[in-house]
Order: sequence, then structure tokens, then C-alpha cells
Amino acid sequence: MFEKLAHLEEKYEELTRLLSDPAVIADHERWRAYVKRHAELEDVVATYREYKQVTAEVEATRELLREEKDPEFRELAETELEELTARAKQLEQRLRVLLLPKDPNDEKNVIIEIRAGTGGEEAALFAGDLLRMYLRYAERRGWRAEILSASETDLGGFKEVIVLLEGRGAYSELKFESGVHRVQRVPATESGGRIHTSAATVAVLPEAEEVDVEIKPEELRIDVFCATGPGGQSVNTTQSAVRITHLPTGIVVSCQDEKSQHKNRDKAMKVLRARLLDKAVQEQQAQIASARKTQVGSGDRSERIRTYNFPQNRVTDHRLNLTLYRLEEVLQGDLHELIDALITNDQAEKLKRVENVEN
Repeated sequence: MFEKLAHLEEKYEELTRLLSDPAVIADHERWRAYVKRHAELEDVVATYREYKQVTAEVEATRELLREEKDPEFRELAETELEELTARAKQLEQRLRVLLLPKDPNDEKNVIIEIRAGTGGEEAALFAGDLLRMYLRYAERRGWRAEILSASETDLGGFKEVIVLLEGRGAYSELKFESGVHRVQRVPATESGGRIHTSAATVAVLPEAEEVDVEIKPEELRIDVFCATGPGGQSVNTTQSAVRITHLPTGIVVSCQDEKSQHKNRDKAMKVLRARLLDKAVQEQQAQIASARKTQVGSGDRSERIRTYNFPQNRVTDHRLNLTLYRLEEVLQGDLHELIDALITNDQAEKLKRVENVEN
């Protein structure tokens, strides 16, 4: 591990020199690539340098203890040694995490698809609650949000809604949100005050660039039609809505939110590229999972991952057995505690697998 860290530090220093080289600065494409790689290495190199400094202080303190005879001074040195040793262990653990293989999609924007599940109109209303939760989380993070497609119900819920969130590292933070989200509450449509259980499914896809997924024109069937609103009524008389079918996979994407057929086609293609990239990732993960079970990171859309219980003001993430009694704050986008716990758990699982291989 430390040989690799030393190599990364050398690479970081080389990139630092190159970024001030006039020839590199003049080559904008190469300069941007070096800036990106330099930024990627910054955290691990800074942590490694702190680790080296702390371990040097540990050795210096031990040497001092070997020579020092004064009891009071020795007591101070032993306390300092204990603190330095603990810090060195923390830094070593952090370095192991930083060296874990990175998901190549982690830095990408995300496309979130939310669909009403069991529960009729109440499930559609809950899908709207989830949409607002993610939009407010994105607002807290300073990300840009764009609704790509929405199928609304008469009461203001969503049968399906697709949103693009643009922000660095968005996929790394939200990828564990995929799965079945369950709600327990008294629906607005319930006159008897009975608690109902409804569900909505969430799929989190990394936004795909054209270079990530190759789509040949002959693989697409594109249909245009008049857009419709809640209840099926026609909302315009021009054929602005677009339906794209990817013939090799059978994936169908529709978009009708814009009045422009061209804009609807662009949005539909974004969703199609994301679904095709996600399909490739899911197939790769399925091959890995045939050899071993991966829990949080499996992205299994059929798995019930979280329950939102209104009577008890409770949110429970079933993968972590983590329960928070602040439902309203979570629905207002305060997801950091859940997201941090999921990321930490995933890192711990990856570290465990690496250690098992090493042993």
C-alpha cells in the first residue's frame, strides 16, 4: 500500500509541475485532463503526507521515551504518544478507504426515475413527496435540477417522474437510493383515519455521455404524437411528444413535457443513454453477484430499502437497521445522515473484501 502511495505522491508532484508548464497551459485539452487528475489525487496525497508526519512524530516520541528519565516528562510523552498512535491508525484506515477502487460513474450527474407502486393515488402522491425530497437535497448541495419527464395524476401526484440532477459527485451520493420506498400514513383520501401502506420505486442512473454508450441511428424507432395531460386529455394539438424505442433492447422512452419536439427528443435521448449505461452496469454487477452476494451496492430495484412512517415520525433504512425519528426533516431534503451511513457501510464492505483477499 505504501509503495502505491509513494508512487501517487510522485505523480501528484509531477502534475503540479506540468500545470505551470507553458506548453501544457497552451494545450487546453491536456491542461484540463491534468487538472482533473491533480484534483483526484489531492485528498489521498494530503492524507499520506499527514500520515508520514504523524508516524515520524511517533518515532521521535518513542526515541525520547527511551532516553528520558524524568517521570513527569515521561508521563506527558506517553500521553502524546498515545494520541499520535491513535491518529496514525485513523489516517492509515482513511488511506485504505481512499485507495479502494473507484466507481467510474461516481462523479457523474444522476437521472432519478420515481414511479408510483402499490397504493393507487396515495402511491402517486408519495412519489411526489420523494421527488420534492430529492429536489430539496439537490438544492442544499447546490446542484441544478431539471424535470425530464412527468406523468401527473389528477390530485397532483405522479405515476412516473424523471429528474436530472447536475452536480459533481451526485451519483456517488445518491446511488444507494435505488429500490422500493414504503410509506405508512393516513391518506388524504381516507375518511376513516386508517393507516395505509403504499410504495414507490426509485431508480438512480448515472447520466451517460455519448462516448459512454454507442447508439446507432438504425437501432432507434422514433414516433411522435400529441401530448396528453392528467386523465388523458389532449394538452396540445401539435405532434410535439416523442417516443423512442431502442430496438436491440426493447427499452422505450417517452417525453412530452416541452412544446418543442426537438427538446423532447433531446430529453428522451438523455434518459435512453442513462438506461442503456445502467443496463450494462447491472449486467456486470449480476455477473459479480453470481460469485458473491453484494447487499447495499447491488442496486436491486425490487428490494424494500426504506420505510417512512408518519404516525411515529420515523424513517427506517432496512439495509442498515438505522432508524431516525425526524421524518419531516428527511422529507425536506435533510438526507445527509442516511447517505453518509450508506457510503460508510459500502466502504466497510469493500475493505472487508479487500482484507479477505489479502489474507
